[in-house]
Amino acid sequence: MGDYAQSRTRMVDNQLRTNDVTDLRILDAMEATPRELFVASSKRPVAYIDEDILVSDTGTPRYMMKPHVCGKLIQLALVRPGDVVLVVGGTTGYTTAVLARLAGAVVMVEEDAALAARASQTLVSLGIENAAVIEGKLTEGCASEGPYDVILLDGAVEFLPEALAQQLKPGGRLVAIEGLGRAGVARLYQDSGAAIGARFGFNASAHLLPGFEKASEFVF
Repeated sequence: MGDYAQSRTRMVDNQLRTNDVTDLRILDAMEATPRELFVASSKRPVAYIDEDILVSDTGTPRYMMKPHVCGKLIQLALVRPGDVVLVVGGTTGYTTAVLARLAGAVVMVEEDAALAARASQTLVSLGIENAAVIEGKLTEGCASEGPYDVILLDGAVEFLPEALAQQLKPGGRLVAIEGLGRAGVARLYQDSGAAIGARFGFNASAHLLPGFEKASEFVF
């Protein structure tokens, strides 16, 4: 078995710090969260590489985001200790576990029943009591547990549903990676109470969340 504590330290020093993740709370949270428990046992030796890791190939392939992108996206969201956070498409629950160390409460919505069950079981096994996993359609979020201070989309999207924006509190923040491959950009959306504004965060790539594909257009 590998030395996972040492792997976490190397991840923080060589992947997060070198990619401008500077928030000490995030660095500490990611160093304390056992990433290897959120992947299949066969993938534990590579749990800390800076790549997206396949966590389910049933139906639409699903991935856990690479560590530095996860850290930067959380940092972009400006999560505060008392915040209520919604994670959309959390797969096996890693991002949710990290956020649970930073926020007051975290709700994770996942439409893959097997992934949702895995996430819930792992979070319970780690003694995380301020996070809940809800099975539901990703594009609909989880209005029943909102509104939220922060909504984080745990993967790439080609569009943002209005239903998610409506679940933000006034002053709430939504972070997402828009676009695929080298065209991907992380953006922060913030609700001012009168309108929702957006600003560029950083260039990033992630795998597309199911349901967030643009509709096909007819071409002559």
